[in-house]
Amino acid sequence: MEIFEILGYFGALVIGVVLGLIGGGGSILTVPVLVYLLAINPVTATAYSLFVVGASSLVGAFKNMQKRLVDFRTAIVFSIPAFIAVYSTRKWMVPAIPESLFSVGDFEITKNIGIMLFFAIIMVLASVSMIRDNGKKKMEDVEITYNYPLIIIEGIVVGVLTGIVGAGGGFLIIPALVLLAKLPMKKAVATSLLIIAIKSLIGFIGDIENMQINWLFLAIFTGLSMVGMFIGIYLNKFIDGKKLKKGFGWFVLIMGIYIIWAEIS
Repeated sequence: MEIFEILGYFGALVIGVVLGLIGGGGSILTVPVLVYLLAINPVTATAYSLFVVGASSLVGAFKNMQKRLVDFRTAIVFSIPAFIAVYSTRKWMVPAIPESLFSVGDFEITKNIGIMLFFAIIMVLASVSMIRDNGKKKMEDVEITYNYPLIIIEGIVVGVLTGIVGAGGGFLIIPALVLLAKLPMKKAVATSLLIIAIKSLIGFIGDIENMQINWLFLAIFTGLSMVGMFIGIYLNKFIDGKKLKKGFGWFVLIMGIYIIWAEIS
């Protein structure tokens, strides 16, 4: 087993630990680990990432259900347009993207390069969200209301983005739930995990017919990520996840900039 392969499987464990420690954001590392350490094609990597993200989020969602933190009505309203969008994106939009997008001088932007550049932009946006999260006051007693049109539009947008880059999109979903459904922050975080699980796993179904899935590899990688999540949840008792989140945000920002540099150089 080569050193990069070992680092790749270790990366799966780290993804889970980050998810367990800070409750989100770790999935943004899945595609870079699969592409740069395990040499998996970017389109396949985004598909595998959907499964890893969906399975890991489902574990977290079940834990939150036991604590009665999940708002099922909001999850259903948001999930239906999101999973239709992500399934459609994976089944029809991604396969329809041409192998050669455009050229700038002698430099050709291929489908794989385009996906990784778009992913890197999403990483930068996610990092800014994590860095700027300054522990705002959580309003726990606000009456929950529903702006259905905007929730549906947000669900479609998040679904398309998830379908293209294979990340959970929690940095987009949580603010939407707080602003559009007036959910308290704890319920927004908990409900977002269920939404991410539903749309990611249904989106992955759109890939099954379009590509060969290495189920053994995917099971091992996902299993390591889940083990890491439980380690992270345990460590969370001793480490302040909020402080870690800002530091992780800077790491994601550097990774995003590196990916842009690596793809265009």
